[in-house]
Amino acid sequence: MSNFVKPIVVPWDFSEKSEVALLHALMYYEFTKTEIVLLNIVKKKKEVNVALLKLDEKIEKIKTKNDVVIHGIVEVGNIFSTISNFLKTNNATMAIMGTHGMKGFQKITGSWALKVIAGSSCPFIVVHKAPTYKKVKDIVVPIDFRAENKQKIIWTNFLHKLFNAKFYLCYTDTTDKIAKKNLLTNIKVTTEYMNGKGIDYELKKLEGIEENVIEILTLAHKLEASLILVLTTKNIKSIDYMIGVDEQRIIANEENFPIMCINPKNI
Repeated sequence: MSNFVKPIVVPWDFSEKSEVALLHALMYYEFTKTEIVLLNIVKKKKEVNVALLKLDEKIEKIKTKNDVVIHGIVEVGNIFSTISNFLKTNNATMAIMGTHGMKGFQKITGSWALKVIAGSSCPFIVVHKAPTYKKVKDIVVPIDFRAENKQKIIWTNFLHKLFNAKFYLCYTDTTDKIAKKNLLTNIKVTTEYMNGKGIDYELKKLEGIEENVIEILTLAHKLEASLILVLTTKNIKSIDYMIGVDEQRIIANEENFPIMCINPKNI
């Protein structure tokens, strides 16, 4: 079994989207100096040697162009469990994955990207295109009434330490008394934490005229955001993949914003 020190893991299938994810991983490497692992998954053991040879060739090409610590790993399994197991076993810092979003048949069966993300022990950054910036600058962070919102706060400090980025905390008001109380509590906890860490942020109240997802993406577009930080739905069920929970729609955004997904833990 391979042992890595909190690596940045890129699920790798030799596709163009894998290449896009690698470019983002290389950008994060510049700030973290955390080794990168390209993780290729095959269905059968007899496919391992061929995949390893192909992956090793890719690793050598990357090293000739970049001053980076990078490894290639091939494992037998499936993307829905093998990736999450690898991330947990190696205490990964994050995973960065390229996706096509929801197109064609995926609109019916649900986004496989969210299925891969669900259950991950570390943040998953989903990307659509190569980064157009040298560092993450402006980050949109939606806040709602869920108690699990508190679990993504620590990642604002992680990103603050890396990039000294500015955070835009956005929320939609509600007339439901319980939901509003929880929302205000989450805003208070978040802002107090960020004030204590010296993190630059701004509160943005969404108009509530259009769907929440649309207004979040509109704000990200206006700010030319580098990243959107979201919390995935706790205990997500297969039906959620079918109808599309909010974060699935954000992940598949047509403007191709990178999305950092945090999975809530049972505490």
